[in-house]
Amino acid sequence: MIRTLTACLLTLSALPAMAQTAPAPAPVPVSSATPAKPLPRVALTTSAGVITVEVDNVRAPISGGNFLRYVDQKRLDGAPFYRVVKVQDHFGFVQFGVNGAPAKVLPPIKHEPTTVTGIKHTDFTLSTPRRAPGTARGDFTILLGDQPSFDADPSKPGDNLGFAAFAHVVDGKDVVLKIFDAPNSPTATLAGGYFKGEIPAAPVKILTARRVAP
Repeated sequence: MIRTLTACLLTLSALPAMAQTAPAPAPVPVSSATPAKPLPRVALTTSAGVITVEVDNVRAPISGGNFLRYVDQKRLDGAPFYRVVKVQDHFGFVQFGVNGAPAKVLPPIKHEPTTVTGIKHTDFTLSTPRRAPGTARGDFTILLGDQPSFDADPSKPGDNLGFAAFAHVVDGKDVVLKIFDAPNSPTATLAGGYFKGEIPAAPVKILTARRVAP
């Protein structure tokens, strides 16, 4: 079941991930002498309610910074929650973002595995779907349920770098569950005929995505 869910996330564009077995670099410690600053928060005001996320751009500066660029440039305004993968009650993910829209997508970013950031794929974590490592752009997932199979695992063969977790939902979890539990269309697909049975019958849209005070 978990392997199937991981495969679903890897097939964002229906292409396999490239094999990569090199070990991830060791994380760089943050000096204890540096005063801790509040992490940035973003309010996703959607047609189903408000979801507030805290972005860890300290431990995940690349992935967190990428998300904040989409927010600050208002590229997520009008973006839909276009995919819901529900394996069982409170276990799966919802996916949102620009979905490759040429006018909104930014260049791909370097992959940040969990072995570097230390941010695990736990309940209500935000992560970045990808194909091969280094292909993530402007699409994001919110996980329902703890899913360690999405973490990097250098002991596994092939592409073992997992996904890049960078934030957590801190308010509006009921809104995420509302999106997750809403019915999917049995026939709708994305361009190219992908993800049949995983497309919301009535997609929720992000009206605005803005930074808010911590």
